[in-house]
Amino acid sequence: MKLRIVKLTPEQLVALLQGKPSLLASKLPSDAELFDVKMDLFKKQVCLVVRSESFSDVAESAQIPEIELTKTLPQPTSTLLPQPKVAVAKPVPVQPAKTALKMENEFSPDQRKILSFAVKGDVVIVKPLQFLKTEWDDINEVVKSLGGRWVKGDIISYWEIPS
Repeated sequence: MKLRIVKLTPEQLVALLQGKPSLLASKLPSDAELFDVKMDLFKKQVCLVVRSESFSDVAESAQIPEIELTKTLPQPTSTLLPQPKVAVAKPVPVQPAKTALKMENEFSPDQRKILSFAVKGDVVIVKPLQFLKTEWDDINEVVKSLGGRWVKGDIISYWEIPS
């Protein structure tokens, strides 16, 4: 697998969207492709899964390595020319769907650490964060008990549970 994970704060993501210089641009190769994005509202963290041919191969059974961002985004400095003001909508606090929380609580704390939960339409998507060995059968049983099913994809597979 030639994947890496980049973890950002929501503020860092907004700064990137505004085109502000960041440490992230210098860490990614020119052929980097965004593969998946997940926002964890509880940790206030945005996880980007990035793919590049220049990344070293990692075994499928291993956890996806993280690209470390050691510095925070640079703070704007005063310049001779006034900077144009860009109106950015402030994030509205979003309460996670009660259904997702209810389903998340059906899993053991150890299982929740290796899974991500997201609501998409009228289903809850449960994705493994790492290769699942012996845990897969136990997690699959919980998902089936909730009326869910395993969705096998070419690259990313996940469970889908109707809400």
